[in-house]
Amino acid sequence: MDYRQLGNSGLRVSALSLGTMTFGGTGWAKPVGTTDVEGAKRQIAICVEAGVNLIDTANVYSHGASEEILGEAIAGHRDELLLATKARMGMGSGPNEAGASRYHIMRQVEDSLRRMQTDYIDLYQMHEWDGQTPLEETLSALDALVQSGKVRYIGASNYAGWHLMKALGISERRGFERYVSQQIYYSLQSRDAESELVPVSLDQGLGILVWSPLAGGLLSGKYRRNAETPEGTRRFQGWNEPPVYDEDKLYDTIDVLVEIAEAHGVSAAQVSLAWLLGRPGVTSVIIGARTDEQLADNLAAANLVLSEAERARLDQVSAQPLRYPYWHQANTSSDRLSAADLSLIGPHLG
Repeated sequence: MDYRQLGNSGLRVSALSLGTMTFGGTGWAKPVGTTDVEGAKRQIAICVEAGVNLIDTANVYSHGASEEILGEAIAGHRDELLLATKARMGMGSGPNEAGASRYHIMRQVEDSLRRMQTDYIDLYQMHEWDGQTPLEETLSALDALVQSGKVRYIGASNYAGWHLMKALGISERRGFERYVSQQIYYSLQSRDAESELVPVSLDQGLGILVWSPLAGGLLSGKYRRNAETPEGTRRFQGWNEPPVYDEDKLYDTIDVLVEIAEAHGVSAAQVSLAWLLGRPGVTSVIIGARTDEQLADNLAAANLVLSEAERARLDQVSAQPLRYPYWHQANTSSDRLSAADLSLIGPHLG
């Protein structure tokens, strides 16, 4: 297992990490998985054996059940692992049971600590943007948690590029603890993150944690052109994230994935994950699985090496056109582009 520095922090995290949305599996999370405590213990043991040191959860996963199961599953082994969780989503029907206010953050961090049976959280992430709470309030609350020792590092998730830059600017100006990472959706199915989120991470020294790297299972190899949705999958049960805007492009990508996978004698999922592990700025790819077999297969991606030609094929079939102002910069400013600029524009230059 490769270990990578999380942004500009001194924390080293495994290139693959374990996601726990499958733990509990109640309410809206049921289609993702229904892993119980014993299943969680097995999955964590498999991950630890493979070298994984980061486990990611959120308070909203099965309305706290994921955190509770995680706490039970790691009892006696807390200090051997890095725990990441999140807050922002609704945890009740009251007017202050959602958002990134000081009130909500302080309540939710205490609840997460209790559920996970721990005194501290290694990485505490704002799960989503809150456009109605001043960022100064959010960042001040997070800074206080770091100073108290209840939180070690802070991160963002599902922010836009300007949200991140505004937050980083406030932290620098006010002397608050700075985001060290962002957790984002990024996969061969949709490379939208490359326009703003990857470049800002490279420029500002943020680690990138990738959620849903298999696009909700679409890139697992189970979904094929002109075939019915496989029974038992989350799509079969009505799960609709991420959205698919171009089915032909998706299936063209899957065709290449399957061909490369067959050449290596591995699954399409492993090829998808290996491609992401080689992308600029990616620190750790979060994997989750309904079964131990799926988990073991995904973990094997850490040892899969794709050739430059194979990467080029995947890049080409999944490529997205440059949007403005990037096509204009490619045409007129290619003589003075930074490494962050080139992460997006570079492949489009002649």
